[in-house]
Amino acid sequence: MAAQRKHLVRDFNHYITCYVCKGYLIKPTTVTECLHTFCKRCIVQHFEDSNDCPKCGIQVHETNPLEMLRLDNTLEEIIFKLVPGLREKEQQQEIEFWRKTKSKENGGDDSPRAKRARMDDDDEEDGDHDHHRSDPQIAICLDCLRNNSQSAENIVKGLMKKFIRCSTRVTVGTIKKFLSLKLKLPTSYELDVLCNGEIMGKDHTMEFIYMTRWRLRGENSYPMVLQYRPRIDFG
Repeated sequence: MAAQRKHLVRDFNHYITCYVCKGYLIKPTTVTECLHTFCKRCIVQHFEDSNDCPKCGIQVHETNPLEMLRLDNTLEEIIFKLVPGLREKEQQQEIEFWRKTKSKENGGDDSPRAKRARMDDDDEEDGDHDHHRSDPQIAICLDCLRNNSQSAENIVKGLMKKFIRCSTRVTVGTIKKFLSLKLKLPTSYELDVLCNGEIMGKDHTMEFIYMTRWRLRGENSYPMVLQYRPRIDFG
């Protein structure tokens, strides 16, 4: 029986490295128009200055190429299995990033009141009832964008408490379900969730919105502000 050939990781580098940064693909993101894949951060930053694919030069979208991006979770898992230690390194860097973000959110306040608030947060994170406490967290302000119709004004009163904290992996679809329950919306109503006036897709995560719609548009304030707009679903 012929001996099986062993492959080295470098034999696959052509398929698992980013054309922009030349490193291993981190959160591999595919351009749907040409199917070329890049690190999410690399391609998002590239699209800030250009609407063309950095590899083949095809115009991805006339005005908003970010809408043509899709995360490739399967490829990400393959890369993590091929490259030892890469997953752990990226998870640690992500934790450090959100830790610094949370520090900025607290304003570096070392007063006893601020310290006590942080201790309370830590105690909450040790609870058994929140399945996402181990994830990086993000603070969000949910503002109601009023509908012009009088009926919507009468039905939708807005949230009593509009500030929430959740996992960065929470999707817009989950936020919609949360809002529908809290607002007790009739089944005839649908919700749009917007950031900076742009409607967000239901599969967008809070991390994706923060990186591509909030932070990269020059918004440095915390928390991130999302608006929700109730409307009657005629479908």
